[in-house]
Amino acid sequence: MSEKRLSIITTKGTLDWAYPPFILASTAAALGFQPYIFFTFYGLQLIKKNLDLRVSPLGNPGMPMPMGMHNWFPILGTALPGMEAMMTAMMKSKMKSKGIASVEELRSLCLESGVKMVACQMTVDLFDWNAKQDFIEGIELGGAATYLEAAGGSDITLFI
Repeated sequence: MSEKRLSIITTKGTLDWAYPPFILASTAAALGFQPYIFFTFYGLQLIKKNLDLRVSPLGNPGMPMPMGMHNWFPILGTALPGMEAMMTAMMKSKMKSKGIASVEELRSLCLESGVKMVACQMTVDLFDWNAKQDFIEGIELGGAATYLEAAGGSDITLFI
């Protein structure tokens, strides 16, 4: 029986969207899958050397807020200056108190586990990034055809 394959296309670059691709890929690797993550557009933020990931309560109505704020605090209030920084700090604190690994730790685990991580060449060029300087080691570059080839041979394909 051949090895199962998992391909993930990652397009989001916030703290809350950083966890699913790395958790799923590292778990898949532990279960004997051959995982592949294609980072494009804002998802490229997740493989930058210097992470500055934030969580935004704006446009995220499912985000639980302290003191039941989601029940009484107006959505528009989440756009107030400082709300993003406050919510990011609260999320990081909550994750740390629950013993959840950091994004950096999960990325390292993925690389150590043989997860293939590919940065979208077109998006790297679009945002004038330098793959060698801006991204962590172990990242490859590829385009849509590279992703489609990987996805076409996958048992499971996810869009995150």
